[in-house]
Amino acid sequence: MNKSKVNTMKRTLFFVAFLFVSAASFGQILKPVKWSYASKKINAKEAVLFLKATIEDGWHIYSQTVPENGPVPTGFSFHPSDGYQLNGKTHAPNPIVKHDPTFDMEVGYYKKSVVFQQKIKLSDNSPTVKGTLIYMVCNDKQCLPPEEVAFSILVK
Repeated sequence: MNKSKVNTMKRTLFFVAFLFVSAASFGQILKPVKWSYASKKINAKEAVLFLKATIEDGWHIYSQTVPENGPVPTGFSFHPSDGYQLNGKTHAPNPIVKHDPTFDMEVGYYKKSVVFQQKIKLSDNSPTVKGTLIYMVCNDKQCLPPEEVAFSILVK
């Protein structure tokens, strides 16, 4: 094989490899938030659920209350059950409150991690609490579409 054909083949292989690498990088789905769940019995009739968001550096999720026409707030929906009843609202630490240029308003948000807590009254010894949560995650360049996540928490 002559030298020009070898160089052409090398260039073609490099170009094909470059296309595969480029396609793979564009095909990645961003998942900057990971959710984990736990529970703790306070006594025989009460427990606390913990719903923890671990957020990648540079990203943030919004608090449970945001102004109208703002970002999607983090929210929780619990499926009804004979095994438990909600005891009050879902609580979270105080958010960071700053002007968000994307929405041009003051909003509360969390970076790195946040633990939401929900108290429940038990009418069963070890119920499984099921529900969904919704949240919106943004960084300084973009916001991802709101995501809904189903959860299931065994109370032991």
